[in-house]
Amino acid sequence: MMESNSHKQRIVVGIDGSDQSREALEWAIGEARLRGAKLEVVHAWIWPSLSSEHPSFPAITDPDLEAKAFLAKFTKEVLEKVPASDLEIEELTLVGPAALVLDEQAEGADLLVVGARGHGGFTGLLLGSVSQQVTHHAPCPVVIIRKHSDRAGH
Repeated sequence: MMESNSHKQRIVVGIDGSDQSREALEWAIGEARLRGAKLEVVHAWIWPSLSSEHPSFPAITDPDLEAKAFLAKFTKEVLEKVPASDLEIEELTLVGPAALVLDEQAEGADLLVVGARGHGGFTGLLLGSVSQQVTHHAPCPVVIIRKHSDRAGH
């Protein structure tokens, strides 16, 4: 029996709330539309482990619920600017370091899209940016989107 070549493409885009991740999502929406691909919008988060040294640390009732609310709000804001009602879009909040989460989620994907810089700050200098890490380990092609004002000639 022959396999069907009707494979629906899948594009994974990582977001962290930064302007560059917003532009990455906008670009990924356009690319998904061109390819007729499913779009997976991924937000990776890490909950700091709490030790007994910090018993008064304020409790967050449900960090996963907060991550989901953040992702839904972020995606909705972008979709108000770049409508995508014709696309299949899935929002995923996953626990773990962003580069690792994105590499794992990109398994079997046709494309992984990330912003060149996010909210990494000093941590990014120590660990290397997510975009650098995924280009070395992603199981599929990677597109890195630079903020529009950072592009040559702008």
